[in-house]
Amino acid sequence: MTYPLILLVEDDAPLRQVLFLALRSYGYGVALAGTGAEALTEAQARKPDAMLLDLGLPDMDGLQIITTLRTQLDLPIIVLSANNDEQQQIRALDAGANDYVTKPFREGELMARLRAAMRRNAGTRQWQELRVGDLRLDLLERRVFVGSSEVELTPTEFRLLHLLAREAGRVVTHRRLLREVAGAAVGDDAGYVRVFVKQIRKKIEREPAQPQRLVTVTGVGYRLTSTAAP
Repeated sequence: MTYPLILLVEDDAPLRQVLFLALRSYGYGVALAGTGAEALTEAQARKPDAMLLDLGLPDMDGLQIITTLRTQLDLPIIVLSANNDEQQQIRALDAGANDYVTKPFREGELMARLRAAMRRNAGTRQWQELRVGDLRLDLLERRVFVGSSEVELTPTEFRLLHLLAREAGRVVTHRRLLREVAGAAVGDDAGYVRVFVKQIRKKIEREPAQPQRLVTVTGVGYRLTSTAAP
């Protein structure tokens, strides 16, 4: 099972780190570049599934990167820019960008735009869904099914379940769940994760009080299984 790889091109180191953590929490693999030259090298070497591209790079006009890559690769390109000038947006879209997001932006909106761009370009890629037994996660639509029945999860619940599904059969520690799903704001509070696990169990378990899919590994974390726990 592979996961969509996003090439994040941003020369602002703090923002690059924030976006890196956000993309990871949504289940994406992330390659990083801080210059135009690095972006072109990474794109050729890694063949990413999509690119988030800051136009204001220190060594190269972002429009040149778009034009160059459009002759080499077929991938969604979403521009990130502090410039909200209409003509600049038109130039970027004419060069081949799929979307243009103005800074500052909301994380949820950016992720929705990324999903939309990837959906239009998805074809038959394997990472469109993830299965653990009869539990199925539609990664592009962010929908969850148990058998043929859909269950409604909040964004945080989906991210937590997605991480557990990616590591199906293996223990995911409280610390990793907190880091990748909740972020640094809640510190080491394992109780934060327990609240969401309880809610998820109500939606995916036949008997939430006696979970068979999402099991506790006492003092360590949680494991998602495809069969009943022993």
